[in-house]
Amino acid sequence: MPWRGKKYRDSAQKIDRQKKYNFKEALELVVDCAYAKFDEGVDVAVRLGVDPRHADQMVRGTVVLPNGVGKDVRVAVFAKGEKEKEALEEGADHVGSDELIEKIQKGWLDFDKAIATPDMMGSVGKLGRVLGPRGMMPNAKLGTVTFDIARAVKEIKSGKIDFKVEKAGVLHAPMGKVSFGPEKLLENVAAFMDTVLRLKPPGSKGSYLRSIAISTTVGPGIKVDPAYVKDILAQ
Repeated sequence: MPWRGKKYRDSAQKIDRQKKYNFKEALELVVDCAYAKFDEGVDVAVRLGVDPRHADQMVRGTVVLPNGVGKDVRVAVFAKGEKEKEALEEGADHVGSDELIEKIQKGWLDFDKAIATPDMMGSVGKLGRVLGPRGMMPNAKLGTVTFDIARAVKEIKSGKIDFKVEKAGVLHAPMGKVSFGPEKLLENVAAFMDTVLRLKPPGSKGSYLRSIAISTTVGPGIKVDPAYVKDILAQ
C-alpha cells in the first residue's frame, strides 16, 4: 500500500470502508473530507456490467450538468462565414477555419473542447492524430459536429461533459467542485446517473451498475450503493 500523508489519513478515518453510503451521505462526506488548499474537483467512478470490447456493449454519451463543472471551458470552433460569427457571439474562445487548423498543426493547443461544422470536417480530419488521442476531436455522436453552433457552444460553456467507458468497464466523470456543496453536487450526479441508465446497452447482461465511488482530486474514495440511484432520480 502506498504511503499516505497525515491529512489523507485523517480524512480517510472519517469514512467507514465497510459501508456503502447513499448519495447524500457520500457527498456530504466528500465535502467534509476535502483537505487540499485548492478547490478540489469531485469525480464519480461507475463500474458497469459491460464488456466494451463488444460494439453492442459500448457506453458513450454526453450530459449537461445543471450546475456545470466549476471551470471555464475554452472552446475552439472550426467554421466559416455566418457560423464563425455565430460562434463568436455565443462566446467561443477561438474561431477559424484553415488558419486555425494550421495553427494547431504547428503545436498550438490552448483550448479544451473543439466543435466543427460538417462542411469543415474534411479539413479538420487532418488533426485526427493530434486531437484524437486527447479526446478533443469533434464528433457527431457527441454533438460537436453540427451546424447548430450556437447551441453546441452554449452547452459546453454551461457544463456539458462527455464520457466513455474504459476497457475495464469503468466510467469516470467530473461532477463539479467541493465548493459547490452537497446539494449542487447531488443535482449533477443525478443528471449523470440518469443519462448512464438511459444508455444501458442491449448487450449488457446481469447487473448493469456494479459499483459506484465518489472522490475528490486528492482525497479517498467513498463507496456508494448502486441501489440508491433510483432514490436520487425520484427527487
